[in-house]
Amino acid sequence: MKYLHLIWAALFRRKTRTFLTLVSIVAAFLLFGMLDAVRTAFDSGSQSIAGVNRLITSSRYSIIQPLPESLGLRIAAIPGVRDVGHANWFGGIYQDPKNFVFSYAVSPNYLDLYPEIHLPAGQRKAFDDNRTGAVIGDKLAQKYGWKVGDKVPLQSTIFPQKNGSKTWTFDIEGIFTVEKGAANGLDQLFLLHWKYFDEANAFGNGTVGWYVDRLTDPALGDRVAQAIDALSANSDHETKTQTEQAFGASFAKQLGDIGLIVGSIMGAVFFTLILLTANTMAQAVRERTGELAVLKTIGFSSTSVLGLVLAESVLLLLIGGVVGLGLAAVLAPAIGKGSGGMINLPPVGAGSWAMGVGLMMLIGLVVGALPAWRAMRLNIVDALAGR
Repeated sequence: MKYLHLIWAALFRRKTRTFLTLVSIVAAFLLFGMLDAVRTAFDSGSQSIAGVNRLITSSRYSIIQPLPESLGLRIAAIPGVRDVGHANWFGGIYQDPKNFVFSYAVSPNYLDLYPEIHLPAGQRKAFDDNRTGAVIGDKLAQKYGWKVGDKVPLQSTIFPQKNGSKTWTFDIEGIFTVEKGAANGLDQLFLLHWKYFDEANAFGNGTVGWYVDRLTDPALGDRVAQAIDALSANSDHETKTQTEQAFGASFAKQLGDIGLIVGSIMGAVFFTLILLTANTMAQAVRERTGELAVLKTIGFSSTSVLGLVLAESVLLLLIGGVVGLGLAAVLAPAIGKGSGGMINLPPVGAGSWAMGVGLMMLIGLVVGALPAWRAMRLNIVDALAGR
């Protein structure tokens, strides 16, 4: 581009102002990259190919509404259902309130419903034989340094024991790994016996949080889901049966609509960025009114002047935006690694880069449009007279 030196010189005519504007642009696109990684991480769980032959049956009204244990036998009798297991949310805190552990109380056959979970046979038998036993994902074990044979106390924030204590102690009997492509967070789970939980829990006995229904054929999913929900129609425990991916997405939405949250934050950030960069470009062009008139005097057409100002605006956004997204590409995986696997943030992918560059170009054109239009319509005589 033969006019690049002119654009570059104009862009850094006021170095301090340009630097501060670039810092704002870098911060905006760094935030964009990080939030997009968070959104992608949540979405990837619902896009996992594992679990296509599983349905989840939970309360129609809320995931915290329990279901009767007896419903499991009726679900198992429905044609197309190969096996049924159940689980209950336990939650738990290890030593410090910030050390939250994703833990479930599960039925004896729960691990059989998840072939993507691999637990050595000896450890599986030890778990089955120990009432207070637990098995954990390898990432969770690495995070806290747990090993087989350890006794781990977890403090429940919801479920006290019948003796009044909120501290439950478990024996680590096994550490499992998961296949590549399994749902995010599976290697962070802490699984304990539902029967022990049900007998020791101070309330809600004889109920479960949700059922896992393994199908004989994934193609039967819709028909089986309707049949399961018909079992409890018009009762005080009506159910909603959906695919495992849909259940995971709805579970995540208990925290909020991630897409809406990310979109709202980025909308506010980019709106502020547009105001800031538009003000910068307006000032820059206003200060160079005489110089732009000279360019027209020596032969630059109005269209050329328009292009120079727009190019300056777009270049400003591209420099700051590329740096910001580059930082996000480095920081997102580092944050995931530093969390011990609790937060699995993917690197900034090609789709995010394409969207980011598109936003840089668009914002650059938007904030440069009015100053460029004024520069194009600039009257040489009036501009030099004002100078």
